Amino acid sequence: MDDKTSSVVGAIALNAIFGNEPKFSHTLIDALGSAGAVFRLSEQERLELFGPYNARAAQITPAALEAAQAEYERLTAQGCQFLDIFDEHYPEALRECPDAPLLLYVRSGTPVAELFGDRPAVAIVGTRDQSLYGRDCCRRIVRALAEAPARPMIVSGLALGVDITAHAAALEGGLPTVGVSPVGIDDVYPRRHVPFVERMCATPGCALVTDYPPGTFPAAFSFIRRNRIIAGLAGSTVLIESRIKGGGMITARLAAGYGRDVFAVPGRIDDIRSQGCNQLLKEQVAAPVASPETLPVSLGLGRHRRTRTEDLEAAVRARFATALPAEEVDRLVRLALTIRAQRGLQYDELCRETGFGYADVARLAGQLEEERFIDIDLLQRCTINVKIG
Repeated sequence: MDDKTSSVVGAIALNAIFGNEPKFSHTLIDALGSAGAVFRLSEQERLELFGPYNARAAQITPAALEAAQAEYERLTAQGCQFLDIFDEHYPEALRECPDAPLLLYVRSGTPVAELFGDRPAVAIVGTRDQSLYGRDCCRRIVRALAEAPARPMIVSGLALGVDITAHAAALEGGLPTVGVSPVGIDDVYPRRHVPFVERMCATPGCALVTDYPPGTFPAAFSFIRRNRIIAGLAGSTVLIESRIKGGGMITARLAAGYGRDVFAVPGRIDDIRSQGCNQLLKEQVAAPVASPETLPVSLGLGRHRRTRTEDLEAAVRARFATALPAEEVDRLVRLALTIRAQRGLQYDELCRETGFGYADVARLAGQLEEERFIDIDLLQRCTINVKIG
């Protein structure tokens, strides 16, 4: 096999044994020159290097290397890609971390050589039990990042709640997104996200990554190990909502420990889902997200670019004309113009202004929000989301 394949196979074998102690793997390779060299040690050399009481030393055998070779061939045939820490395309931000994984398994329709590069990356994390406030903040933040001059990659952990909201919003906004999995590359957790992961991995620039060998099942520790990769891949981490103890808090603190920028969305003092964010703000570990639109500047991505249109009516008609009946388009135009004229109107006030029923207003406003013509807050107040010349 060529040198690159040999390096990956050695990393697979060493990662299977010392994956929970990546620093130890790094020390071994520094001492011996390569991952493969570790498996060429004689029994006496292993004894001298590890001492007589290291249980894992006995796993360093030629048989382990053969098993890694078989795994490499099997996964490669299934479309899996690999990045070991010596590969020039290994994400540089992650390589800087002292506990960087020796190996990443990658599922993507994009070659690993094109996945990371110099594109900035932002981790967006938070609770599985997200509120409507958290969901709205997450979507607005990703939307603002999608409209920044330097459009980043969104990194998260594929969990329920904030994570999957961030991934989905990234795809909607045309941003690449990477999901870091707490299980082997041959599986998806949670299983309900299998269809989404398939779509994500088929989207250019997107990927599923993990440092867990195939057959790894979720356990409490596997999520903590996963979180360090999320924090390490990103130059900045944004915590949307989190309890005092939670995976999002762990990721945010790991990011701070790596010297990365951390931001947190402030929340109500009586909401348990905001206690973690508020705590990080109190400790000055995180900076507050004052508004989604100003976050790109804080992240060094440039000023948020608001959509500009000279004629709101023409823009709405152009967006919906081919998809909806003319009468429905007329109603959308009327609602949009009413919101522009009187920003901040709630649904019941819009009913009075337009003569539409409540259900019609809710439906039409939802369509306008989905196409980014308006924003709707938790009190159902509607504001125009485009600048009109």
